[in-house]
Amino acid sequence: MEVRRTLPVKLLVADSDRDALLETIAQYKHIANKTSDHCWNENDYKQTAKYAVKDELYHDLKADHDLTANLVQQAIFQAVEAVKAGVERLEKNEDTSQPEFTADTARYDKRAATFHTDHVSLSTVDGRIEADYVLPENETDTPFETYLDGEEWEFRTSTLHYKPFEDEFWLHIGFKRIEDDTDSEQADADVPENRTVLGIDLGVENLAVASTGRFWTGDELDHWHREFQQRRGDLQQTGTQEAHRTLQRVSKHETAYYKQYLHIVATEIVEEAVEHDCSVIAFEDLTDIRKRARGATWHHRWRFNRLYEYVEYKANTYGIDVEELERSPQAKMVPAYYTSQRCSSCGFTHEDNRPTQETFVCQKCGYENHADYNAAKNVAVRCCRRLLRRNQNGGDGGASVNIALNGGTMTVNV
Repeated sequence: MEVRRTLPVKLLVADSDRDALLETIAQYKHIANKTSDHCWNENDYKQTAKYAVKDELYHDLKADHDLTANLVQQAIFQAVEAVKAGVERLEKNEDTSQPEFTADTARYDKRAATFHTDHVSLSTVDGRIEADYVLPENETDTPFETYLDGEEWEFRTSTLHYKPFEDEFWLHIGFKRIEDDTDSEQADADVPENRTVLGIDLGVENLAVASTGRFWTGDELDHWHREFQQRRGDLQQTGTQEAHRTLQRVSKHETAYYKQYLHIVATEIVEEAVEHDCSVIAFEDLTDIRKRARGATWHHRWRFNRLYEYVEYKANTYGIDVEELERSPQAKMVPAYYTSQRCSSCGFTHEDNRPTQETFVCQKCGYENHADYNAAKNVAVRCCRRLLRRNQNGGDGGASVNIALNGGTMTVNV
């Protein structure tokens, strides 16, 4: 289990460096608040995908401020995390409001701060500055000896604080316990390398559902698709040259909106995989998805393909493979809705297992769940089995393959 600690340390800052640190904190807060304004909208979708927001804001914010790239990124991420926490409170019907950053703080990762046992080097708007730690004369049996001088802990992301009433700078230094190499090597020798799969089911009512139980609804896209269709119809009926130019602008706006929304969902799918330590994201075969997804149109097929492409290139950044499961000849002999009609618990497949669009009830073992969630787990099961067969054929048999679930993982056997 990963163990983390935080140690507050007062800094001795030279008078010549104080203004640079204060301006750094001020710009950091400004970026965080600009990000909060961007993500939090009382009427529209609140953005909570860190990397999607970074893609949208980073270049403009970096150009308008003097902070280093790492500090700009940290400010964006911290704001998105606060917005996400606010959204979670709203979903629980708890009182909340848009996050506002007023405290004189800035978050530093290991690239923006270089830690030493007696001082730290910090990035600022005016280059790097060094500040000594204010330590007791005798560090014996104190947290300073344990964390700063100890060999069992390594420096992690930390937070710089300015206390205006005391006119002092403090650094809340993060630490993580370093695993013992001997234990790690023994564990590696005892446990074969394994892979964990995040299964993704695509559909109409729910755009995507993960095997971890996370849902991405398609309601908003369907709503805007109907709105754009109505507007296109009105413009086509008008038939004027100006209406034609407006129609072209509307079509571009529609496509841009869809792409932005799908970028957000793709980013959150990849983040879900990262959070659950998945090395593979698995999708069902997209070639006949219109036949398998009830009510799917060409427009839905476009969404599915675009979402897959976005997930594929975003996952590549993290070294995560993306698999599209081709339907085998054996699979084609089962009913068309194989993925949604198969029980992910016992494997029994029957059309009566899915009495409604949202309900799954296995007629054999009695397993009940949301139909799309059951389908997502089936996608993961199929991918795991294919990986296991691939490992065995390649001489790597024995390495387990797991499914990421909402309550941990499950190991799959061929």
